[in-house]
Amino acid sequence: MSDGAAEVRPSMLADHTTMRVGGPAADVTAASTREQLLDFLTAHPLTRTAASTAAEAGQPAERGQPAEAGGARGLRPDVLFIAGGSNLVISDEGFAGPVCLIRTRGREYTELDGGRVRLRVAAGENWDDCVAETVARGLSGLEALSGIPGSAGATPVQNVGAYGAEVADTLESVTVCDRLSGDIITLPRAELEFGYRTSRLKRSTAEFGTVRFVVLDVSFVLTASAESAPIRYQQLAGTLGVELDARVPLAAVREAVLAVRASKGMVLDPADHDTWSAGSFFTNPIVPVDTALPEGAPEYPVIDPLTGMRDEKRKKTSAAWLIDTAGFHKGFGIGEQRARLSTKHTLALTNRGQARTADVLELAAHIRDGVAARTGIRLEPEPNLIGCRF
Repeated sequence: MSDGAAEVRPSMLADHTTMRVGGPAADVTAASTREQLLDFLTAHPLTRTAASTAAEAGQPAERGQPAEAGGARGLRPDVLFIAGGSNLVISDEGFAGPVCLIRTRGREYTELDGGRVRLRVAAGENWDDCVAETVARGLSGLEALSGIPGSAGATPVQNVGAYGAEVADTLESVTVCDRLSGDIITLPRAELEFGYRTSRLKRSTAEFGTVRFVVLDVSFVLTASAESAPIRYQQLAGTLGVELDARVPLAAVREAVLAVRASKGMVLDPADHDTWSAGSFFTNPIVPVDTALPEGAPEYPVIDPLTGMRDEKRKKTSAAWLIDTAGFHKGFGIGEQRARLSTKHTLALTNRGQARTADVLELAAHIRDGVAARTGIRLEPEPNLIGCRF
């Protein structure tokens, strides 16, 4: 192996996901530099044939259903990319093709006019480490996204969000490698077509059945300020003891968010099985505005991130409320209960230490079907399902 070449080795994929499930892979490359990642991409381009095969293998079980990347239909990609592994559920059979662990590093700050600062961060950087550093530097914009597990490069794919903030709020652009053309291109925010927990990047994966755009780095524009962005989430405002839209010290927001997330088992802790999860397993349903929701169900507006305007044709409700109302409470499990709902939060499906992927998916299907039967609303999974479905 020449100097600078990435290491290739066999691996159990459970070791690379936060849920700690997933079978073996024989061909695993750890790319710790941008050059190593580009070498891997050059060696494994996306051909039309591979894309067609992957898309056909991942067709929805029910024709006509909307396709979201990694939904209940699952994906059978030609190549598997893993960074933080916080949004993956991989089959017990593992993955037969090449696997790339994205471990690239690098953060670069550039001062702009008007008290703004650009942060350019490599895809493999730990997301929460980046947030912590921006808070320490007195840069406002990412503080409400503290404690979210995973990598920086994954955040624009899902349009990661929490506590009233989304990546789309501060993201400037994403540099990607298009595996289909081999080109390295920069996609500005407007071309990423952000929506609730989705983006052009995620939708392209659904379209091709495998990853087309591999994120190399992400750029954010932040504000030099000792105070936070306006607080837009009621629970966070209550924890901080302020009104909505108030601004408070950056460190106070980060501390409050970490405390709230920890209380829900949403801050990684190897000793706490409530954190052995893929975060929120189901997305909050977005339905036509005239959909009759169960009595007492919360309703939230759907905001178009491109225009900032309310979508008058759709509304959002709470997946956690629906799950609890359908009788699936914290700690719920079935069978041998190797997988259960978190004891702290009904949105997280957790590995209690010995779970296999099959256990997680059996529980997910049971909850999805139960919620549909009791409320009339079908929940959709948020994680990418690799080589499996339910």
